[in-house]
Amino acid sequence: MKPPSKPTKHPTTTAATTSPTALVLRCAGRAVGRYHYRPALAPDLSPRPYLHPVTTLRGTPVTEERPDDHLHHLGVSVAVPDVAGINFWGGRTFVRDRGPTPLDNHGEQRHQDWKLRDPDGFVEDLSWSSGGHELLRERRTVAATELTDTAWALDFTYSLTNRGTEDLSIGSPATNGRPGAGYGGFFWRAPRAATPPTVHTADAEGESSVHGRTAPWLALTGPDWTLVFAGATEETRKDPWFVRTEEYPGVGSSLAWDTRLPFPAGATVVRRVVTVVADGALERAEAAALVRKALS
Repeated sequence: MKPPSKPTKHPTTTAATTSPTALVLRCAGRAVGRYHYRPALAPDLSPRPYLHPVTTLRGTPVTEERPDDHLHHLGVSVAVPDVAGINFWGGRTFVRDRGPTPLDNHGEQRHQDWKLRDPDGFVEDLSWSSGGHELLRERRTVAATELTDTAWALDFTYSLTNRGTEDLSIGSPATNGRPGAGYGGFFWRAPRAATPPTVHTADAEGESSVHGRTAPWLALTGPDWTLVFAGATEETRKDPWFVRTEEYPGVGSSLAWDTRLPFPAGATVVRRVVTVVADGALERAEAAALVRKALS
């Protein structure tokens, strides 16, 4: 799947691969994900497009949608809890000196148009708005690539532009007073199992050792699958990893870990995360080799 140099006509698709609200993502001829681009969600879930289920090549699910512990966790999505005070994450908003608070401040990401739509990926335009007012415009590029007969890569790029005339900023619960909760950006909710997943980077192991730190790649391993997340641009690699294993299984790349990210009028923020989706448990050398192949 190659992004077009100019808008193209939508290719003909069948009911098996697309619908008025979702499309199927394929890799090596197999369905590996379903992208909900017009989901019907309650306002307090901060409606947004998301991928679920995402599976390994053998069909093992590696995402979870609206789990009981966090109803606003939606598979793989771009979720930001504070864009100039608007919640694009879902759930309660962390308010300094008050804690998590239900507020009527939820925004939504609305699908606008396809620039490209192929079985193995797409290019999409979205509008981030609240109360009919657009704050940001996004260009999203997603592609699936086969790596081996047991591993494939999800290449996910989002480019956010402040098209308004006012300067904005991006924050997180951490920037609003909750230490260690610097989440917001690309976020992957993995499925729960009887035993929490393990997590490691090339030189550290365990949630407390990798959470809030930068690393070229980070591997989350469940009972019969491994996800290896890698920042694919210089700016993305500067973002710390947000990691949960015990409370729930999830990994994110954080835009505003402990300080707000300025977002001037006319500016664009671009992030690219490539995720290796593999069957079985990967050793460090295997994870590193697949990341190199995915990024090559």
